[in-house]
Amino acid sequence: MNFKTNYNFDFMKVSKFFFIFSIVITLLGVGTLAFRGLNYGVDFSSGTNVDITLKKPISKQQMEQALAGYKLEKPPVITEGSERMAIRFTEVLTDTEESQLKKDIEKLSPGSSIEVNIVDVEIARELQRNAIYSVLIASIGIIIYVSIRFEWRFAIAAIVALLHDAFMVISVFSIFNLEVNLPFIIAVLTIIGFSINDTIVIFDRIRENLRFAKLRNRSDLDKLVNSSVNQTLTRTINTMLTVLVTALCLLIFGSESIRMFSLAIVIGLAFGAYSSIFIASPLWVVLRERAGDKKPNNRKPQEV
Repeated sequence: MNFKTNYNFDFMKVSKFFFIFSIVITLLGVGTLAFRGLNYGVDFSSGTNVDITLKKPISKQQMEQALAGYKLEKPPVITEGSERMAIRFTEVLTDTEESQLKKDIEKLSPGSSIEVNIVDVEIARELQRNAIYSVLIASIGIIIYVSIRFEWRFAIAAIVALLHDAFMVISVFSIFNLEVNLPFIIAVLTIIGFSINDTIVIFDRIRENLRFAKLRNRSDLDKLVNSSVNQTLTRTINTMLTVLVTALCLLIFGSESIRMFSLAIVIGLAFGAYSSIFIASPLWVVLRERAGDKKPNNRKPQEV
């Protein structure tokens, strides 16, 4: 993909609008999380997963009719395919219910292979804790790395942008009550990796340009950041579009089991692309200005 490289956009001028947009989404997310919480899938709540390899196709309507007589608190989530079907119960089936389910499936599709997996409450809670720990450990590692290779202001701006991207995805899933499962956590960690990579590239260019900068006021800082972001914009666009096209293909043509994963990736890519430009870089300017450090850094930048 060929894009012109002589961009001259004033990113700092419009960054406040993106700050406001992020704050609004964050407040909506906090509100929905506080009052409704996340729509946890069976991975994070007790329940029963039934995966069926079909010998004879079964429609979703046929399976719903077969399950109509079961005494369930919530209707199961049924995902149908040409040769497979998945049923997600939000509660643990008893031995009697499991046996009856296998008989019903056998009537509809004789010879089908049935796999039943049960997630109890303790396992679900452990998975929730491990998911939170994985995000925290990844964030701490990034803070340490950026602090060593750059400076503490870069580290703070990077981690705020990183957590911003993760929380934006969580907020969107909470607002629209989308299901959160283990693939969703994998998607969040993938988004964190993508976001920090793009942020580091921009920060490295800012640090390099600082060597030759004559900073006297906030306007000079803004010009420095605008120039740095414009210089890396082609790389940002190429990288984002490459990954976005792949994620969209997974979302459109992928199976139902990875639909939420693909959707989380697409949403995260959108937030990650703009947070590196409109959140991380302007935040670094604010931190540097408040610290009263407007002198250019004449140290030779390290290789990243």
